Amino acid sequence: MPTRKENSKDLIDLLRRMWLIRAFEEKVSALYAERQIVGLLHLGIGQEAVAVGTCSLLRPDDYVFGGHRSHGHALAKGADVNRLMAEIAGRATGYCGGKGGSMHIVALEAGFVTATGVVGGTIPLALGAAFAAKEKKQGQVAVVFFGDGAGQAGPFHESLNIASLWRLPVIFVCENNGYAEFTPLSAHTKVERLAQHAKTYDISSSTVDGNDLLAVRTAISKALGKTRAGTGPVFVECLTHRLRGHYEGDPAKYRELSQLTQWKSKDPVARFTRLLKSKKAITDNELQAIESEARSRAEQAAEFSLSSPWPAEEEVATQVTADLP
Repeated sequence: MPTRKENSKDLIDLLRRMWLIRAFEEKVSALYAERQIVGLLHLGIGQEAVAVGTCSLLRPDDYVFGGHRSHGHALAKGADVNRLMAEIAGRATGYCGGKGGSMHIVALEAGFVTATGVVGGTIPLALGAAFAAKEKKQGQVAVVFFGDGAGQAGPFHESLNIASLWRLPVIFVCENNGYAEFTPLSAHTKVERLAQHAKTYDISSSTVDGNDLLAVRTAISKALGKTRAGTGPVFVECLTHRLRGHYEGDPAKYRELSQLTQWKSKDPVARFTRLLKSKKAITDNELQAIESEARSRAEQAAEFSLSSPWPAEEEVATQVTADLP
């Protein structure tokens, strides 16, 4: 662990990013409970270390793709808090004019290309971005986040195969939280570690503790070194756990209480906080200020969103097709 003098500012910034994601999603959850936000909502509370550990190492022009649980990925890549909250709330000031919602986020100015409600649906899209990056020869990479459930989808295997065959600069980041919606990993595959699939296609891979921010950063740093050097794709499997149900309102009867208690003890935000305090890299006052700032930004985003107009009727048929040059 580096000393406070060497990089305490950088470490504190990483904690600040995780706290912003946590405060943002907790506010989204509160608005959902108040029926200010409606529709299907998937929160990534408990998985912040994967998003921040990955995106904090990326260049602004690197491409990021997410899935149905990607608020944190978008924020970690630099998406605007207000516009993201407005999109989730279905307001016209949102990234997609309020028509994409929680699962279809686009923040192109931040390099967050898109997310999707289709399990594994953005994996092939990330290959397209990686192919473009390879052709441009400017050192860009594409990163795609997905869960363990995507490992049983056909496009997942097809994408690993073609990425390896064409040596594309893409990093596959699997957030293995142990469940494909409501189904435990053991019930939908015999492959305990998704990184094993990467070996089948001769892709460099690793499995890390996804709740350990520094472990994620180390793995992603190595992956970036390889992909930017032109050696092809890398697969990083992050073992983590969502502390909420599959969706807001999910009774989560499929999950043992003891298991949830165990994972709460590994909460990445609290865990990284304990590490910084043990190394005297942060004070209690700094911690309080970071949390307060994050919650204030989330509250401001909520106020912005709920005071924004709904999409106009004449907008219903727009953004359906792309305008080709």
